[in-house]
Amino acid sequence: MGVYTDVTQDELKRLVASFSIGDVVTFTAIPQGIENSNFLLVTTMGKFVVTIYERRVDPNDLPFFLGLMHFLSDNGFRCPRPLSDIKGEYLQTLAGKPAAIVSFLNGDSPREITRAHCKKLGLALAKMHIIASKYPLSRANNLGLPEWSKVFSQLRSQSDDLKPGLSDWIQCELSSLDGCWPTGLPTGIIHGDLFPDNVFFSPNSLPAFIDFYFACNDAYAFDIAICLNSWCFDSNQQFDRYFSKSLFDGYQSVRPLSPQELVSMPLLARGAAMRFLITRLYDWFNVRKNTAAQRKNPLEFLPLIEFHQTVVDSTAYGVG
Repeated sequence: MGVYTDVTQDELKRLVASFSIGDVVTFTAIPQGIENSNFLLVTTMGKFVVTIYERRVDPNDLPFFLGLMHFLSDNGFRCPRPLSDIKGEYLQTLAGKPAAIVSFLNGDSPREITRAHCKKLGLALAKMHIIASKYPLSRANNLGLPEWSKVFSQLRSQSDDLKPGLSDWIQCELSSLDGCWPTGLPTGIIHGDLFPDNVFFSPNSLPAFIDFYFACNDAYAFDIAICLNSWCFDSNQQFDRYFSKSLFDGYQSVRPLSPQELVSMPLLARGAAMRFLITRLYDWFNVRKNTAAQRKNPLEFLPLIEFHQTVVDSTAYGVG
């Protein structure tokens, strides 16, 4: 959600004119994040979000992403709903790049995470997995374990500048994961990026998910592992077992995990933390200057990986 592309008034007016959403009132940048350029569009008919797709997003994947959001929304799951223009098309071009307009969601990301947030998150995630299992399209995970090593190979000479010895530490962990990565787990469409800023809470409803641009087919339990890392550690990177238990309680109230998924959770959690360590490391050295994008510290994931390395079984996460 960084801002990499400037939009002229003429370009914006041409885009909005192709939709039945009224006239432009305001158009402001949303600076959080580092993937795409997002803007809050207010028209005479309401609020919308305009996304210009940049960097990692392959335009060939956009029909999958936009179709998935439309499918989930049609089936009662709270997420942005892509708007179609007067010709019935979701995918647009803005400032020479692929773009889309989606509905605006009410709600807020949690400022301070609670057990109640974690339980509702788990429940909503399981519902999303079940609903999305009926979505007819599929997409391979292009940020799975093999890709982590490829991305890191571009960073080895730089990573020690951030922390001495980091290069060898990461390489050792990647080799360890590669030798024992779980296979044969239940799979389907996962969100792939459920950090707190991608989840909106509002009273009397399940949380809404946004930013589906890492969604893909992978192990359902890997999605839970991502949430373990992003929701169940405090600001000092200390693990909170009660938050984790609440996450699992919420999830399993809808979709019970198999014994194999539970056994695999410590490795999946290590891998999920490594995935974000490496992509943040890449962004740390490659984010473009003179943008509103915010770099995020990759070193925050080191103590998380070290914690998961000590976990013997999933009872440490308050489950099983």
